[in-house]
Formats: sequence, structure tokens, C-alpha cells
Amino acid sequence: MHAIAEHLFAPDQPLQLIGGRDRQSGRIVFPCPSGPGFEPIKLGRTGTLWSWTIQRFRPKSPPYSGPEAFEPWAIGYVELPGEVIVEARIVGIPLDRLTIGMSLELTAIALDPGADDPRMIPAFQPDGRHP
Repeated sequence: MHAIAEHLFAPDQPLQLIGGRDRQSGRIVFPCPSGPGFEPIKLGRTGTLWSWTIQRFRPKSPPYSGPEAFEPWAIGYVELPGEVIVEARIVGIPLDRLTIGMSLELTAIALDPGADDPRMIPAFQPDGRHP
């Protein structure tokens, strides 16, 4: 997998994000800041949809090509219990079925799916459980 940024995903399976725990306060953040003040930690794979919105207009190019290639998508804040709230794309569900509190699990999607070596970004999808 070619992630959009280094040290975003753990190198092993199952897929996990790498957050950072502040060595003094214990506060967890995502992504993990570089430097000695933070200890990298693997974040949980499941959480709940805390809030969301829909991106309804075409972003600037690059990486997007032509207005015909754009389709609206959901972006949300996903609360990973006891850890942190992560901002990511929400996939695998019709936009009109999104609900705050729904159970989600981590996945990765291509930011630029038509590229020879697509860059992967974190996303969350329904995990089959009810809120």
C-alpha cells in the first residue's frame, strides 16, 4: 500500500492507523507528530460516527480531473473509544443513510484511483453493528 503520508498506517495487518501519545500528558492525537515528545501507538480499528458532512463540489486540481469525474462524498469525524476523534472519508454507505452514532471500521481507499500507483488515504465504512 502506498499511503498518502509516511507513518500514517501501521506496516502490518490488520490495517491500523498510527497515532501519537504525548509522553507527558498521555493525550492521544492523530496523526502521530514527529519528535521525541510523542510515542507512536496503533489506534483502534472501530469507532462511531461523531459528526459528518458531504463534500458536494469538485476540489481543485490536482489530483482531480474534470468535473465529470467528481461525485459527492461523505467526510466525518469518527470517535475511536478512549483514544481520539479522527477525520476521514466515510465509504460503503449511501449518503442519505449516514447517522450519528453508527458503528464504523477502518479501511483505506485510493485518493487517485486512476493513477498507476494510487495514494491511499484512511476511510471508515459500516461494520455491520447497529449504533
